[in-house]
Amino acid sequence: MKNNAELQKMVQDAIKWEPLLNAAEIGVTVKDGIVTLTGVVDSYAKKTEAERATKNVIGVKAIVEKIEVKFTSLAAKKDDNEIAKEILNAFRWNWEVPNDGVKVKVEDGWVTLEGELQWNYQKEAARNAIKNLMGVLGVTNNIKIKSKSLDKIEQADIENALRRNWSINDSDITVVVNENKVRLGGTVSSFYQKEEAGRIAWNAPGVWMVDNEIVVEYDYALVD
Repeated sequence: MKNNAELQKMVQDAIKWEPLLNAAEIGVTVKDGIVTLTGVVDSYAKKTEAERATKNVIGVKAIVEKIEVKFTSLAAKKDDNEIAKEILNAFRWNWEVPNDGVKVKVEDGWVTLEGELQWNYQKEAARNAIKNLMGVLGVTNNIKIKSKSLDKIEQADIENALRRNWSINDSDITVVVNENKVRLGGTVSSFYQKEEAGRIAWNAPGVWMVDNEIVVEYDYALVD
């Protein structure tokens, strides 16, 4: 049996293991598999890294992320115009992000991305290109996916792709296709598997939306 204290220790150890993070900056509380992260960090990259490290811990069902980004030096603070210019420059050097597909707005260090792209990996690449830039407090990714592919989405193709992935027990995942939308249901045993299933579904040509309703469950119970 795994209790809340044990899961809390595992998450704390996972955060401490990451070179970018100082474990003392991040507070971790756990209740029935729901992990709440609190604290203050000096970069958006650290905030996203703490979330990523937590997602990969077995036993985590969901994350409530309350980490704040506060700059500890004047050098880290940048004017919004300067941040916007650096973002556009980062996009130019990133082949995964179409130069004319993303609109950028920066307000008090908070970045909002809008526009339309053909693939979800391009949307994720746009966000990832920003997270290591100094001066960024957070990112709202409102980019929409609108594939130009005329191919009909085949449910069997997505199911076969899930079956090929070593980390996913596809027998517990259901796939429903409705025009350009894919809905995933069922259960998996980790947060990582849920996100991986969603990523695989997004890779299907013609997908505009993935509704990931997969539930994270475990063979053990969480007790106090």
